[in-house]
Amino acid sequence: MLLPTDLLGDWDLARTVDDRAAGVRGIVTGRTTLSLTGPDEVRWDESGVMRFGGRETPVSRTLLVRRGADAHWSVHFIDGRVFHDWVWGAAVEHACAPDDYTGVLTGDARRWTVRWQARGPAKDYRLDSVLTPAA
Repeated sequence: MLLPTDLLGDWDLARTVDDRAAGVRGIVTGRTTLSLTGPDEVRWDESGVMRFGGRETPVSRTLLVRRGADAHWSVHFIDGRVFHDWVWGAAVEHACAPDDYTGVLTGDARRWTVRWQARGPAKDYRLDSVLTPAA
């Protein structure tokens, strides 16, 4: 099992986006950086370009991965809300009514993946992200 502190540094990001509800596929290419911001916090910054439905749009997001008093790590949105537990190789869930999100983190320190599926009345998509050491 990898911890967020095992993945510090810069990563090339390649993400496929399959929006089944809209019948559109796209890609995101860019950079992900994981940096230690304290003994119990890793900042996860993503930036890149999304090519989707014939358009190009800059995209970015920031997450915080925090270690709690129980030594378990969890992923938080930048506003502090919990996104999901940091669990390596097993499914995690994020309830965001009216849709359900299921994700999984897998791989190793040379190539890791993040997969999310969203299903419900408002969304039906899959995101597959592959992260490799930045060139």
